[in-house]
Amino acid sequence: MLKSNIYGGQLPNVNNPNLVTSVSLSPFLPTTTPTLILFPFAVSGFFGTFLFLNFSSLYSSPSSLPFHLHLKTLFSSITMTAGQNSVQSNKSIPDLAPLEAVLFDVDGTLCDSDPIHHLAFREMLLEIGFNNGVPIDEEFFIKNIAGRHNSDIAATLFPDDIPRGEKFLDDKEAMFRRLASENLSPLKGLYKLTKWIEDRGLKRAAVTNAPRLNAELMISKLGLKDFFDVVIVGSECDRAKPYPDPYLKALELLKVSKDHTFICEDSASGIRAGVAAGVPVVGLTTRNPESVLMEANPTMLVKDYEDPKLWAALEELDKKGNSLKSAA
Repeated sequence: MLKSNIYGGQLPNVNNPNLVTSVSLSPFLPTTTPTLILFPFAVSGFFGTFLFLNFSSLYSSPSSLPFHLHLKTLFSSITMTAGQNSVQSNKSIPDLAPLEAVLFDVDGTLCDSDPIHHLAFREMLLEIGFNNGVPIDEEFFIKNIAGRHNSDIAATLFPDDIPRGEKFLDDKEAMFRRLASENLSPLKGLYKLTKWIEDRGLKRAAVTNAPRLNAELMISKLGLKDFFDVVIVGSECDRAKPYPDPYLKALELLKVSKDHTFICEDSASGIRAGVAAGVPVVGLTTRNPESVLMEANPTMLVKDYEDPKLWAALEELDKKGNSLKSAA
């Protein structure tokens, strides 16, 4: 049990000095003695002043997460809390008319692949005695793995031996591809939406943090190889999700406007990337808790591609688009 007093500084927005973002911290950093720590830092779109953390006591169990996981979770939370306020579209889906493009994440968005990833990670981490031989649960998977780029995952799981972490991730992805080749199915209603997109002649891209081999395997297995105009991979951009770079690259390659495009995403990391790119995001509650996804500020949340809320929004989008055509 961790008892702590935590004080958060305020972050003035460099683009608008009158805007201030308060940072609230959760007690992630354990220590056994009272400690006062001063952290100067900067995050995208903001200049950070300071953070004071005063930790009074810690009683840890043998199964407690390693110190570096608490630390990484804390600063990921700080960075993304501030970052999600830097650029954000206030548009609803109907406001995007005339629609030009739809961008899709892959894992958990085109197909429910997270259980396959979880299985691969769980079995391979067990083999090397990670977490004292205790299998990782779904909560750990969601917080530390799901939706994140492999370089970040490697640094989280193997902070003292990054090359080992990278090799582990390469082996894990090979195991995933073996499993996925036999156990992959589309998310409910996916082909209904892809037909809607094709019927309207919209541009489309797959934008993923997955390795290209994984992405191409899943897209091919789902029969969508000819559907996507382009496949954007996070590792081939300057920065992967949760940064906006992959989505900005997709907009650039498709030659479409963020004001006439929406994104489909299932992870908080992916939603944050889309929001940071200034594009409205439809969040899918495939596996991640609604509360976690809502913190990333999606435009709307749906259960799957058959959700009536999605189709009501698309119907309004069509009506508005048709009205604009008639008026032109």
